[in-house]
Amino acid sequence: MTIKEAEEATKLPRSNIRFYEKEGLVVPQRNSSNGYREYSRSDVENIRRIAYLRTLGFSIEMIRELMKGKRSLSKEVKRQAKILDSQIADMESARKLCGAMLKEKEIHFHDLDVERYVTDLEEQWKENPNVLRTDCAGFLYLWGGTVVWSVLLVLSMAAAFFSYSYLPSEIPVQWSGGTVSATAGREAIFAYPAACVVIRFLLRPFLWRWLYTHTVYSDSLTNYITNFLCFAALSVEIFTLLFLGGAVRHFPIVLLTDIITLAVTFLIGRRRMHRTTANSDCS
Repeated sequence: MTIKEAEEATKLPRSNIRFYEKEGLVVPQRNSSNGYREYSRSDVENIRRIAYLRTLGFSIEMIRELMKGKRSLSKEVKRQAKILDSQIADMESARKLCGAMLKEKEIHFHDLDVERYVTDLEEQWKENPNVLRTDCAGFLYLWGGTVVWSVLLVLSMAAAFFSYSYLPSEIPVQWSGGTVSATAGREAIFAYPAACVVIRFLLRPFLWRWLYTHTVYSDSLTNYITNFLCFAALSVEIFTLLFLGGAVRHFPIVLLTDIITLAVTFLIGRRRMHRTTANSDCS
């Protein structure tokens, strides 16, 4: 089938089909004579299945795992059903509260009396743990974005590029007790920005899969850890350059810098949280 015929068969717009192709979930064959994509009946069925699971709330990463047979669809459907049940209960509770608030003729934020609608605040917080926990984990988003990763990559690449011509033929790549224990050609300085790319595009999917089975915050935690590992690579790169320049001699300074950065990031994130939320749910 052509892309137009695939659209008609799946009842999906072309943009959706192209997106699934971009994600590698559908790989149509190419016509050797004209180079056009040709979709088989199997491709069309897979597109329908993917779109259907997406409407149930399955992520692209999870669908990829299911297609590879790495996860059981039955188990994941049961898991998703529980998530949806919880969301429905939360939304129904929120809808009732909204209905009570709409009975008022006029309502403003500064006049909002929460206890007029919620008699037990502690119980209200307990009934909405996902939202409040997301707020409590908000500091993760300070380091989890693509922008932060891009900045780290650019800094690492710039440091390698501008320092390369000034480096000796051999540079340290391993330390022991404050002394160099292993060296490599100066081209190794580009291993640090390369590491940022590997961490983001190769390590990240494996990390996400592991976190998915252990926490509901797999996306934000994966991005946070990924960016922090890139920051660690940049720290080692900067230390190497400073070491060669005679500015620093001891590797523990790298660890100290990373710890301080983590602490500052955490404190900034904590300050952004609402005090009530922090006291009620984070403690």
